[in-house]
Amino acid sequence: MNAIHATNAARNVNDSNPLIELRDLRRIYTTDVIQTHALAGIDLTIARGDYVSIEGPSGCGKSTLLTVVGLLDEATSGDYRLAGVQVADIDAEERARLRNREIGFVFQSFNLIPEMSVTENVGLPLRYRNDIGKDERGRAVAQALERVGMTQRAEHRPAQLSGGQQQRVAVARALVGKPSLILADEPTGNLDQASGDQVMDLLDELHADGTTLVIVTHNPVYAARATRRIHMLDGCLRDRA
Repeated sequence: MNAIHATNAARNVNDSNPLIELRDLRRIYTTDVIQTHALAGIDLTIARGDYVSIEGPSGCGKSTLLTVVGLLDEATSGDYRLAGVQVADIDAEERARLRNREIGFVFQSFNLIPEMSVTENVGLPLRYRNDIGKDERGRAVAQALERVGMTQRAEHRPAQLSGGQQQRVAVARALVGKPSLILADEPTGNLDQASGDQVMDLLDELHADGTTLVIVTHNPVYAARATRRIHMLDGCLRDRA
């Protein structure tokens, strides 16, 4: 573990206000004939500033866990607190506000809007923030693009960018609102080795600056960059390190 990770790990041990608290969290998908227990009683606490990697075979529930933690889906049962807020106690509108304020997303497929420029894609999450004015939004987008090295591509469309460049734009979009948490679901899955390394280096830098990261990956080398590794199987998980 390097010095930065060691410092963050030590800080996390002393953090009495976890960012994420999951208790007996379950997500069950029901069809006419079967029930699929995608999450089968998850207990997990993640401190502010932590860096967690989640590994496991396809279909084990990794992406489902991220969508529930990211407030894109709701648990069937169990408790989930995000930044001290009991998620089950808030309505859909407040849940959307909490998601927009606290969480940034990086997906395997980039999820950029083809008709929008890089600047417009990165600024999209800020459109729903009433606490950020137009001038401040512009500055935030410019800073995010500079952070990921994409300033010179600000007016390009996604189709004019390489896969690695598109993912860097996606990272800029995730961090533009200064969220407490970034969730990355196989962020290097569609990239070559060199581009994947660049994206992971960028995520490492964000973590070093204090951002909480949760990343799903099949790549054990990338998983080893985290301060905490979790293995998931059949909707259950256990700490590995």
